[in-house]
Amino acid sequence: MAVAAGQRPDPTLKVGLGNLPLDGPDRLSLTRDSMTMRSVGLMQEITRGDKLAARSARFDREADAADAARVVALAHLRRDTAMAWLDRHFQERLRELLQSQRVEAGLQIEAADAAYRGGRGAQADVFAARSAAALIDDRLRLAAQQVEAATVRLARWVGPDAQQPLGERPPLTAVPAAVHDLDTHPDQHPEIALLMRQQAIAQADADLAQRSRRPDWNVELMLGQRGPAYSTMVSVGVSIPLQIDLRNRQDRELSARLALVEQARAQREDATREHLTETRLRFLAWQGNQARLAHYDRTLLPLAAERTQATLTAYRGGSGSLDAVLDARRLEIDTRIDRLRLDMETAGLWAQLHYLTPADPAERRAAAIPTTTDQ
Repeated sequence: MAVAAGQRPDPTLKVGLGNLPLDGPDRLSLTRDSMTMRSVGLMQEITRGDKLAARSARFDREADAADAARVVALAHLRRDTAMAWLDRHFQERLRELLQSQRVEAGLQIEAADAAYRGGRGAQADVFAARSAAALIDDRLRLAAQQVEAATVRLARWVGPDAQQPLGERPPLTAVPAAVHDLDTHPDQHPEIALLMRQQAIAQADADLAQRSRRPDWNVELMLGQRGPAYSTMVSVGVSIPLQIDLRNRQDRELSARLALVEQARAQREDATREHLTETRLRFLAWQGNQARLAHYDRTLLPLAAERTQATLTAYRGGSGSLDAVLDARRLEIDTRIDRLRLDMETAGLWAQLHYLTPADPAERRAAAIPTTTDQ
């Protein structure tokens, strides 16, 4: 379209028949009446070069915006695919955690049964152990349902391959360097780059409106032929539009286009601040969650495991109750699940940051290179 818009309009072929008699002795004769004329002509609009260039530039800016929109779509595609993959990964880990706890709960039921049959435990301990196992069974059913749902969501992005086993989880401890440079290079953000391209389109429309204040001329060449006794005639004409109300037509159109440029600039500035703020908040949350995960690994999980082991040892030695063991085990399960959910939240933040900017340098250049209008 940019190439086509830079060409002058096609010439117009004009064929005419004038002053043909409809009655009398010369009725419908093309040659007997001296006023009858057959004519053929060409008319060409003479469009100025700067206006053609402005039309072409407008479509160039639209092509730039289409490229930027493609980069935005790819970034969203990669981000959403990664988040769907991570969702299924963590749902499967949650199911594995509950399955391991269910095995331990089964062993606890066997121990409570043996103690009751041997006269060393109460029947209530057996019921308590079975109740704890039943709760884990219910959570396992929910976990299996969530794994299936996560697989369906992943299939939205990767198709039938979603049924395959997942590979190794990528490292989630670093984000691209471009995330740290967004303050100085916000155009690396695909959505901001798209808004810049849209602003360039509005500016190109304003440039075209500015050049349209001067009208285009039309030049016409025509040959006219009458009867054999008369000479062939040539006519040359020039048509110039008269802009008799420039203030209320062309000037108003230009003012409207300039207002749209200002609107696009303000929207881009507002969106830039919003996107940069969201990115900073995600980065701070990701950093904070990394520290919280380290605290879980260093302190909370070891303490929960030690408490479970201590209550279990006391119960086996006859100085503790099964209720204390079950409470400790329930707290350990909840702590591990909380840690897993925090890890899942952190992974989601990582995916949003990691796929914020294009991975391919060529795509990053397509989204970020400023045009002449932007400059």
